[in-house]
Amino acid sequence: MIQKSAIQSSLLQWFEKNGRDLPWRKTKDPYAIWVSEIMLQQTQVTTVIPYYENFLQSFPTLRHLAKANLSKVLKVWEGLGYYSRARNLHRASQIVSNHFHGKIPHTLEDLLSLPGIGRSTAGAILSFAFHKEAPILDGNAKRVFSRLFAVSGNPGERKTEGLLWKISESLIPKGFSNPFNQALMDLGSMLCTAKEPECDHCPLNYFCKGRASGKPERYPPKGLKRTIPHVESVSAVIKKNGQVLLNRRPPSGLLGGLWEFPNWKIEEGERLRLRLRNTIKKEMGLNVKVDELIGVLHQTFSHFKLTLHVYYCVAMGKNKKGRWVAVGNLHLLPMSRIHRRIANALSGGR
Repeated sequence: MIQKSAIQSSLLQWFEKNGRDLPWRKTKDPYAIWVSEIMLQQTQVTTVIPYYENFLQSFPTLRHLAKANLSKVLKVWEGLGYYSRARNLHRASQIVSNHFHGKIPHTLEDLLSLPGIGRSTAGAILSFAFHKEAPILDGNAKRVFSRLFAVSGNPGERKTEGLLWKISESLIPKGFSNPFNQALMDLGSMLCTAKEPECDHCPLNYFCKGRASGKPERYPPKGLKRTIPHVESVSAVIKKNGQVLLNRRPPSGLLGGLWEFPNWKIEEGERLRLRLRNTIKKEMGLNVKVDELIGVLHQTFSHFKLTLHVYYCVAMGKNKKGRWVAVGNLHLLPMSRIHRRIANALSGGR
């Protein structure tokens, strides 16, 4: 009990002097806090800040977001990645508007019923927006607790994760869940980092079993490094009368709802021009003349690496699928980073 109290007070005192100055910590609006927590999933703070501020300018209230067209939401989100977060946020805003009288829920059960909100995100919203004594377990908290208590299991395994949740719940100081959880996040981000943790400056170093072991980096243990597959595709910039032909991805799944230039996976050794011409005829009902190669682009996604061979094509007839868009209007549509590069090249160069 003495150690628990000392951990709580040490961390809170450190946070009071060293906590980060972040825009979402200057508001009491549950909606704005919710937006920040969704954006911070799998994305670093420095990347999130400009997107957060722009998003709230575009959709200042939950009502604005719920009434917005999904395409506009995706456009404002463009470049932040993990677009399912934007789709879930938009859908959740509509659920809150229709079933919770436009008020962000303030119970764990209700928050977990919304798409895109897991237990840690729900805990963050409850503690930051409603000052409820709810635990969190984001990546930073997992690392801090694993080192503090020398938890040797992989946090991705159910048993270890359950133990870490119990630790997080047990350490919440009554009446101070908000600053305590914020402090956990800051400690993991600023000092207790994955590589080269600054143990000498850590407010919890006296209590840390990981530091006492001499190798705090061992906690949590690193999982097996995944082999990221490499995918090659071919894409067509099909032109006609100052317009280009685009497809819209299905509303769910990878990059759901985004617009893109027609593209298809290819196998090694394929004749790309022939494959492109035949596939456009088959899939889009359009005859084309395959012109010069624009370039070969690369992008790394969370689960694969993409190489995209991009060709100019000239339309010869009418298409059955796709949408013609003026080159000057390409900036209005939400696209993934690699297709935005193609669009920017067209707008700037042709």
